[in-house]
Amino acid sequence: MIKNTSAQDVMVKKPKQTLRNSLIALAIVGGVFAVSMNIEQNSSNALSIQTSKVQLATVLRGDLTRDVAANGRIVAANAPQVYSPEQGYVDLLVQPGDKVSLGQVIAQVSSPELNNKLKQQESVLQRLSGELERQKLDARRQSLALTKTLDLAQVELTAADRESRRAHLSIAKSLISQIDLEAADDNLARAKLSFTHAEQEVLLAKDTLAFELKAAQSEVERQQLVVDELSRQVMNLDIKASVNGIVGNHLVQQKSAVAPSQALMTLVDLTAFEAELQVPESYANELGLGMDVELQIGAEHIVGKLSAISPEVSGREVTTRVRFNDQIDLNLRQNQRVSARILLENRENVLMVKRGAFMQQGGFIAYKVENNVATRIEIATGATSIAAVELSAGVKEGDTLIVSSYEQFANADNILLH
Repeated sequence: MIKNTSAQDVMVKKPKQTLRNSLIALAIVGGVFAVSMNIEQNSSNALSIQTSKVQLATVLRGDLTRDVAANGRIVAANAPQVYSPEQGYVDLLVQPGDKVSLGQVIAQVSSPELNNKLKQQESVLQRLSGELERQKLDARRQSLALTKTLDLAQVELTAADRESRRAHLSIAKSLISQIDLEAADDNLARAKLSFTHAEQEVLLAKDTLAFELKAAQSEVERQQLVVDELSRQVMNLDIKASVNGIVGNHLVQQKSAVAPSQALMTLVDLTAFEAELQVPESYANELGLGMDVELQIGAEHIVGKLSAISPEVSGREVTTRVRFNDQIDLNLRQNQRVSARILLENRENVLMVKRGAFMQQGGFIAYKVENNVATRIEIATGATSIAAVELSAGVKEGDTLIVSSYEQFANADNILLH
């Protein structure tokens, strides 16, 4: 009878344990077992972090719009000032905040000196007009006298011609002497010369009268221009609104003395607004006129274009102006706050991922997640926008990356997510 098999047993040495350790987490929840993956380590255990404490994003392929965020306010694109046209005393007819319409009288300037000058020049105009009418009467009188002189010369010429013909008939019949014939011919020649001179004198006299009348007429017209200009200046003493809008503020006191071209008040055109944006100076060199801008004003979404860029930097910001493409139905107010996106560049068909705090590491490393394990990888980034970052190397479409901060990872090569 064999008692046991101890005589057959052989001592076998246990092999040395390798550096590969198997990490098995066994949890019993409602009778269900879950076994974790084996994680290869060199000399220390992997860092373990809860998945809820990191932010994950998937690498996508699409169009990335490079933009910059900015804040600002609504300003009036047309806010003209009203000026005093003459020296005098101003009477302001509207108050700040009052609505005004185009052409409405909003202020009046009292200028006794200008009114007196207008009356003086009107008196001069009346005198010159009277002199012109008198010269017209004199011209008619002189024209009549000249016409009479010419007619008399014509009568004398006709009589001399008749006497000359009679003398020639008489000499043929030997009724008169040769001397009488020659005297008749001389009278005819004298009458022709007198008529020719009279005709030329009449023409010259009429031209002289016409010239004098034209000169007098020119004097009247010149004086009329002086009166019209003064009348215009007096009418401009009633200052009218140049836009439909509201009164901004008064720049002088009521009934105060004002000088020519002194500003009296400002008006705000309620139909023309622009957005004034403050952009960080780091983007100043990339801004350009005509760039598209998307603005959010309350619930309103408005599209415009960059119309002006300030050449100076104030408070590490650059001031820009945005002109709206359409203002017909906009209900905007002066100094209303606005947020905006200035579209700098559009890149088509690029790999990109949601922008996050991981870019604080310089954009050279990332953690790619596979099977609940995040592995440190090298990446290369390109353009950035408010919402996304272009990835030019190190990843492919569909990869999952941790896009939150890496400060708690301590540069670990692998991170276990649970």
